[in-house]
Amino acid sequence: MSIKYYAKISGTGMYVPDKVLTNFDLEKIVDTTDEWIKTRTGMSERHLASEDQAASDLAYEASLKAIESARIRAKDIDMIIVATISGDYAFPSTACILQQKLGLKGFPAFDVSAGCTGWVYAANIAKQFIENGIAKHILVIGVEILTKITNWKDRGTCVLFGDGAGATVISRAKERDISRFIDSELAADGTQHELLIQKAGGSRLPATKETVKENLHTVYMEGNKIFKNAVRSMYNACEIVLKRNQLDVHSIDWLITHQANLRIIQALGKKLKINENKVIINIEKYANTSSATIPMALDEAIRSKKIRHGDIVLLASFGAGLTSGSLLIRI
Repeated sequence: MSIKYYAKISGTGMYVPDKVLTNFDLEKIVDTTDEWIKTRTGMSERHLASEDQAASDLAYEASLKAIESARIRAKDIDMIIVATISGDYAFPSTACILQQKLGLKGFPAFDVSAGCTGWVYAANIAKQFIENGIAKHILVIGVEILTKITNWKDRGTCVLFGDGAGATVISRAKERDISRFIDSELAADGTQHELLIQKAGGSRLPATKETVKENLHTVYMEGNKIFKNAVRSMYNACEIVLKRNQLDVHSIDWLITHQANLRIIQALGKKLKINENKVIINIEKYANTSSATIPMALDEAIRSKKIRHGDIVLLASFGAGLTSGSLLIRI
């Protein structure tokens, strides 16, 4: 008879760069206003990485806090998974660079590319390794420096993104520990991958003078279509895990969704019919940090004691691919 293990989040941490770009700063860059941005996105400011900061630098700072929060030593980590679409390099993986920064070696370290759903995908992968008994402590990070692949001439997208990192330690739960991952659901619809894309820089369109001139190395997004897909996909992912576990929104203490747009967050909450006071929102301070939004929001909510031990939290995200997913956990 095989032993059944459970995974839990044992520690969290986050880090954002020092530089802050406000909506008023953006008024000087593109044809926009503070009111226009707030009304359509719910964002007021975002953090920008410095010229010499890369994804691994942000991930390192967040990881130190998560490791301390989990009350383990760095050498106790069995695996590192980094969710990012803006890593230090195309290769090697940012996870391997982070491993070196932490003074570690000798265990698996790899990146996951799932856009804004990256941390949810990565956490689910870590969950499998913990439940299978292969690992005891896995460091899972969502980190992005999207401002370096932003088209600052496109007022429809340049106001949306910020830089940051959210880290979590996912550990094996002890037998009597109530904290655990309850369920998860992942999905993708590759037929619509062109709706959110960085067109150049890969093997499809290698870098040339023309691709740089045409801003094809920056984020391209069809906002209206993404909005509709985001709400529908996250709702489906949430409904699946709730029904599978014979729960409803009244059983949920908190909902944390990808912080892409305040309207999307509110539309999903309304569709789920969840009390708006149970929805964690911090988009006004950090904007859309892609794969980092959920672990950053989770860390803030735990450290502020809004989310407490024993609370049931539903997490949902949506991103490039088009990917989507949900996690149902007890903290």
